[in-house]
Amino acid sequence: MTTPGTVPDDTTPLFSLHDVSQERGGATILHGLTVDVPHAAITALVGPSGAGKTSLLRLLNRLDDPTSGEVQLEGKPITSYAIGALRRRVGFVFQRPAMFAGTVADNLHVAVELGGADAAAKALPMERILAAVELSADYLNRDAARLSGGEQQRVSIARALMTRPDVLLLDEPTSALDPEVADRLLATVARLPKEYGISVIMVTHRLHEAREASTWTIMLEGGRLVEAGPTSELFTAARNARTRAYLATAD
Repeated sequence: MTTPGTVPDDTTPLFSLHDVSQERGGATILHGLTVDVPHAAITALVGPSGAGKTSLLRLLNRLDDPTSGEVQLEGKPITSYAIGALRRRVGFVFQRPAMFAGTVADNLHVAVELGGADAAAKALPMERILAAVELSADYLNRDAARLSGGEQQRVSIARALMTRPDVLLLDEPTSALDPEVADRLLATVARLPKEYGISVIMVTHRLHEAREASTWTIMLEGGRLVEAGPTSELFTAARNARTRAYLATAD
């Protein structure tokens, strides 16, 4: 039988957290999290402000390490992977896009350059990567600093895709965008698992995004796991009363 928060017994999780806690500045940010993240899915991390969503996300490519407990990637301790190799497999897109000086092409090239020979060998043509995020090839010669917020966020995702990661971590990618632009970006993200075989783990405060785009949802509150499971089940028949109350606020 499957324990709530874990993937089915016949499936190897993409990530598994085992009694993971994190402290910062004398405060406990995450409290004994034990939860799975499935393969080939869009997983949404939801919960009130201060729930620990971004803190959890940062553990998954070792931007931070837990104070105690273990994070596993495909059944192996995440610490057993070399940092460079891990971050080529597990890309991270921050909440607010940061563009390097120069053109969009320069920004995409940086990802390959930083990734080294392995990244260069795997890299896809820039035109194809831009097409994946619904930008035309003529963007390659545009000044990245002069793009709109939505365009910069698409370039950030394209830059992360340049090394052909297995996993893409997104920290509230639509938070600074107006609803129409946000919906278009979300539609792009939703295609990544099927079209590119990329698993996506996304922090969002917009519950309709979790409901419409994700297949698995993890809810946190106060750094603790409240509930996790298939999105359709959580939004229609959550086990936990706190989950039901929070999801009822969906916009």
